[in-house]
Amino acid sequence: MAEQWANLVDYEQFCAGFSWSQARSELAGMGNGRLNIAYEALDRHMATAAAERTAIRFLARDSETPQDISYRALNERANRFANVLQDLGVQPGERVYGLSHRIPDLYAAVLGTLKHGCVFTPLFPAFGPEPIRQRVEIGEPAVLVTSKRLYQKKLADWLGEMPSVRHVLLIDELDEAPPGTLDAGALMAAASGDYVTRPMDPEAPALLHFTSGTTGKPKGAMHVHDAVVNHHMTGRYVLDMHPGDIYWCTADPGWVTGTSYGIIAPLTNGVTMIVDQAEFDAERWYRILQNQKVAVWYTAPTAIRMLIKLGPELPRAHDLSSLRFMASVGEPLNPEAVIWGQKVLGKPFHDNWWQSETGGIMISNYATLEVRPGSMGKPIPGVEAAVARKTGDGIELIEEADETGELVLKKGWPSMFRGYLNQDEKYRSCFVGDWYLTGDLARRDADGYFWFIGRNDDVIKSSGHLIGPFEVESVLLEHPAVAEVGVIGIPDEVAGEIVKAFVALKPGYPPDDNLRRELMGLARKRLGPAVAPRHIAFREELPRTRSGKIMRRLLRARELGLPEGDTSTLEGASE
Repeated sequence: MAEQWANLVDYEQFCAGFSWSQARSELAGMGNGRLNIAYEALDRHMATAAAERTAIRFLARDSETPQDISYRALNERANRFANVLQDLGVQPGERVYGLSHRIPDLYAAVLGTLKHGCVFTPLFPAFGPEPIRQRVEIGEPAVLVTSKRLYQKKLADWLGEMPSVRHVLLIDELDEAPPGTLDAGALMAAASGDYVTRPMDPEAPALLHFTSGTTGKPKGAMHVHDAVVNHHMTGRYVLDMHPGDIYWCTADPGWVTGTSYGIIAPLTNGVTMIVDQAEFDAERWYRILQNQKVAVWYTAPTAIRMLIKLGPELPRAHDLSSLRFMASVGEPLNPEAVIWGQKVLGKPFHDNWWQSETGGIMISNYATLEVRPGSMGKPIPGVEAAVARKTGDGIELIEEADETGELVLKKGWPSMFRGYLNQDEKYRSCFVGDWYLTGDLARRDADGYFWFIGRNDDVIKSSGHLIGPFEVESVLLEHPAVAEVGVIGIPDEVAGEIVKAFVALKPGYPPDDNLRRELMGLARKRLGPAVAPRHIAFREELPRTRSGKIMRRLLRARELGLPEGDTSTLEGASE
């Protein structure tokens, strides 16, 4: 069934003739083989009619009356931020961290950072102080962009111990900046609105995305300016963005999806993107879809499950006829959600798969192809995906249909991560020859559709957030009563998975509700509610390997009553 309105009308034909050099030719470039993500997102539009088009339609938390910011106005704001960095002596290549709720100047800060040739790192504002501190210690930013409230609540107590951070820029409206911080708004108001965006080598670092692992500290996946080729192409041909579309990506900019597809891809494709400051509220969401006439909606399975739970009456009370394409990412989308979308909203959600490391969508369902509920879809043009089994000296590709193995991708796509910051050996271990090992288990059917099976490590995926058990365990172990901790994810109807901690206590401490509440309070304070465990169970001892490592998979198997020798169906998902 070919939808003639779609950018990608014939998937097979398009893939056969596709090349990444062709995809690069759809961007402006800066001459001499140079480019810059921000140039493609903003500057390239300044000589076209798109300059006066709305880039951001901002909906404040306490209002649904939009504040429209044109491409020209957003470009000027980004220029002002770039000039602030330059005036402060921040050098190209230095890192700028962003910790903020969704407000327009956060977007200007991201783009201004890239214009100046610095590396931007998003941080999730719901993180507690400890996850933020870990990421600052690892990445050593020169600048931290945040709000007054987040600074005082999560940064002020320890940021002075971080010698790399020379400047803290507060981007919300201020009566007075606290000591040790600068009023970014005042600095931007005084700065010039003109700035010549810096031409960058395509392989120059541009983005640093942190992703949690099962052991050790978070890993910093490094991405380059050439990633914009991937972002633009998938925005156009996978999410089917058309210039002038009203587009809404509900992901927070603190995550890779909210950066790649909540900032970069929509702007390079010239759409108007909705930025809603409020948190999830089903009725508000349906009103936004209706009143703003959203054409392309990119959201997460957790949100879809919450909408389903509230029933069909609410969406049927709204006019959602403007919706042309709906997509989902963050974790596998259960078949029921796809069917519900078709039945209640009149069209299916199109699931797609990718990771922080891939930098952009790799496998997807498309507007012009059959949607098979529960499937990730087919690889994007220019990406070769396969299923493989590990051998003694490498991997062996599985040619047979419907055989489970590890999902692998042939390296070479533009948004592929170029390394883990300060972890070269870990990065090398992700590859066997020309193949990137995703760590996810999958199967491919006879028609080339890929199906997610599970994660082959212990990362927990809760409401689309990757949570490393080690982070949670480390905080709980700080309590004087705790001897050892094992953290797993358990299924949850809404969040996909939630965090459960198994705690063994030191002698003399009673395993009662008072202590349980105390431990939960500690975790929420240090980690934030998005990462802290929802359940804590006390155990006299935890299962360990002979080398002393806690066997999380065995904990999970016992918790769910599954055979202890086979836990392959229990792993978390990839983003």
